[in-house]
Amino acid sequence: MRPLFLALALVASTLVSAQQKPSDLDKSPMDMSYWPTNFPMLKLSGKASGEPFARVIYGRPQKNGRPLFGDIVQYNTIWRLGANEATEIEFFVPVKIAGKLVPKGRYTLYGIPSENNWTLILNTDNFSWGNFSYNAKKDFLRVQVPVTKTLDSTDAFTLYFEETNLGAGLIIMWDQVKVMLPISFSKEPVSNKKK
Repeated sequence: MRPLFLALALVASTLVSAQQKPSDLDKSPMDMSYWPTNFPMLKLSGKASGEPFARVIYGRPQKNGRPLFGDIVQYNTIWRLGANEATEIEFFVPVKIAGKLVPKGRYTLYGIPSENNWTLILNTDNFSWGNFSYNAKKDFLRVQVPVTKTLDSTDAFTLYFEETNLGAGLIIMWDQVKVMLPISFSKEPVSNKKK
């Protein structure tokens, strides 16, 4: 009985000493963007109600003087669109992308960059780390979008929604590269709610 007690005490003390400690600040912090822009603040101030149309959660790596596209981010290769966990986009209402109806829900967003255009992918396999477990059989939609070169360089990888005539574009910017995923909504944005 005594050896069993000693073994259990040893296991318990090992578990206590092996408890996870808080992690250091990530070099690529996680961020979140909403459509309508600043939705939580709009809701807090009474200018919006219900849920947003969409939000995106992503890791924000920094350029830090490194060569990016065609180098660290390889052309014609699947990319997680950020750092750490794969980027997730959630639609709180049905939307249309490239004429295809996308049901409300959460999707993983990947990209395949090339010099002149990118293929953006909505995938149904959520909670992935990077693109290591990417499975093309779980792709819901693929759309090709053109690359725009910017005059200014964006150091931190950035995703945000921008209003368009049909809804919003998810803007993806890093270095001197900008692409947009066009998203159309079937109703007026909640930020335009009349008082």
